[in-house]
Amino acid sequence: MTEHQEQAKWSVSDWLGKVLVDRNGEKIGKLQDVYVDVETDEPQFGTVKEGFIARHLTFVPLGGIQIGTDGLQVAVTKEQVRSAPDIALHGEELSQADESTLYHHFELNYTPIDTASGRRLARR
Repeated sequence: MTEHQEQAKWSVSDWLGKVLVDRNGEKIGKLQDVYVDVETDEPQFGTVKEGFIARHLTFVPLGGIQIGTDGLQVAVTKEQVRSAPDIALHGEELSQADESTLYHHFELNYTPIDTASGRRLARR
């Protein structure tokens, strides 16, 4: 891990507004918010705006993220992000049901945590 990557890992708020690209290098969009695991404080999901007319936020898993000079590369494809389920936000946390839905969509291993909610929004 380079020094730049190590700094970025601990400066999640610096990721906001950066371009996300998929594992093939295709642009997904700009990172709007970051949701972190309430137990580990590690970034788990981010949101990007999608659509041209009816814009909405879509969740993107941040596990395995690679920090580059031009943006952030995630381990999923643009098509997986486009086909992700719509999640209605209620406050600043994801419910465990919504979290489970996202994990299953992106074919990630899901283990519920011991809290009423799963992920919380990280703020600057």
